[in-house]
Amino acid sequence: MSETPLLDQIPDGPWPSFVKEIKKTAELQDKAVAEGKDIKMPGSARALLKQIEISYKDKKTHWKHGGIVSVVGYGGGVIGRYSDLEDIVPEVHHFHTIRVNMPSGWFYSTKALRQLMDVWEKWGSGITNFHGSTGDIILLGTKSEYLQPCFEDMMKLDPPFDIGGSGSDLRTPSACMGPALCEFACYDTLQICHDITMEFQNELHRPMWPYKFKFKFSGCPNDCVAAKARADCAVIGTWKGEIQIDQDAVKEYAEWMDIEEEVVKLCPTGAISYDAEKKEIKIDNSNCVRCMHCINKMPKALKPGKERGATVLIGAKAPFVEGAIIGWVAVPFIPADELFDTLCEIAEKIWEWWDDIGKFRERVGELIWRRGIGEFLNVIGQEADVRMIKHPRTNPFMFFKEEELVESEVVKKLKERGMKWRSFEYEGEEI
Repeated sequence: MSETPLLDQIPDGPWPSFVKEIKKTAELQDKAVAEGKDIKMPGSARALLKQIEISYKDKKTHWKHGGIVSVVGYGGGVIGRYSDLEDIVPEVHHFHTIRVNMPSGWFYSTKALRQLMDVWEKWGSGITNFHGSTGDIILLGTKSEYLQPCFEDMMKLDPPFDIGGSGSDLRTPSACMGPALCEFACYDTLQICHDITMEFQNELHRPMWPYKFKFKFSGCPNDCVAAKARADCAVIGTWKGEIQIDQDAVKEYAEWMDIEEEVVKLCPTGAISYDAEKKEIKIDNSNCVRCMHCINKMPKALKPGKERGATVLIGAKAPFVEGAIIGWVAVPFIPADELFDTLCEIAEKIWEWWDDIGKFRERVGELIWRRGIGEFLNVIGQEADVRMIKHPRTNPFMFFKEEELVESEVVKKLKERGMKWRSFEYEGEEI
């Protein structure tokens, strides 16, 4: 009879199953032992299944946090995990997770991956997660006494692998694939992610702050690493000036696409117009909000402007102490060639301020919320800018009389398309 009857039901469902994958790992461990390989945690995959089965029966976890564990000289990078079922499943009494710093853009050679997996097969459970939500390679399950030799073997590889961030430190910076694969990239995400990682090694490996801090780099406003929703410092590629238009390519799209319906009417600010007779597009760039919809739909015809750089958003986080926060603009535009130096300068000012007055487990976004955007802007040396508002286009610092608003070209276009705009009241006066 199976030792895991509850878990055995899971692979029968419609989704990929972690149970199936752990069982495959258990079979590989058995094979390695039979072949006489030097592996330090034989039977750990089967023991893990046994512990999970007991947790399902008891309807509670049997993992406990046993304090901080790491490697010599580092304070982070390892998440300590212990089982309270030592007598029943001794193989996973220690089951620590190692976070491994991934290369920029998650580019690997098969050689590098095989070398890393050989190290992990020897010193750990062989179970991995590619990748954690921060971006790291996640090595799931090893003993305290194996952390140091595992780390030392990782550092001897070609190329070597380092440990990533965990705890109240700089978490492993991550970036989209940027100019390596994407024509929309407005700066070199791969290079700056690597440079920031190397520049702040002390902050990455030694927890010293109220809580964690994340850099994420997206090459364009499509934000393929979801930086603006998850990063304390999100660097989003953007451009100045006009979107580049190839009218000949527009004519090609017009042969098979309804440009009016699929592009023009879906522009959130009504900034695009289309001459169906000439088959030409015009863009009111002063009202473009860089949503990328038109460029995504017509990449042969439309490209980001020539003057490229990035916008820096600060303060995004998932809910923990307070609710979820989307990052808001701290620096509207930094030219691509000034990005690294400016980011380093801003980050160090933020960290010093946060370290002085931040509360335990308070993220930077929560600190700004508590102390105010004015104080934050003084800290980083930025002037207030209308683009820093929390709610675009409902900004309490800008007032319009209704007759002025109705006359605006944007509202005219919206009304022509049957779209509605909303008025609101301020101190009893309708705006």
